[in-house]
Amino acid sequence: MDPKTQAQFEVRAQVLKALAHPTRLFLVEELSHGARCVCELTEMVGADMSTVSKHLAILRSAGILADEKRANQVYYRLRCPCAIGFLDCVESVLKQTAREQAALAR
Repeated sequence: MDPKTQAQFEVRAQVLKALAHPTRLFLVEELSHGARCVCELTEMVGADMSTVSKHLAILRSAGILADEKRANQVYYRLRCPCAIGFLDCVESVLKQTAREQAALAR
């Protein structure tokens, strides 16, 4: 693999690594319904604000989320709504795997 191709795959891997956590997947799914402030997301996740903020920062630095300060609150939104399509693909993989495993168990 040449260096340019290697770099392209490394950048892609960074996006996938950002998504590779249950809390971050939850945040992406929730933000697919619209922008939310950190306080709302913290309550939904059930973790402390610093933990949720770290997860949001990882997603933001990967380019998945964007943030906007409104008064004294920070609101996050999906920067790339196509991330939900990726999550739908993951669900398809899980369903297909379950079907194949069920067929083997018969």
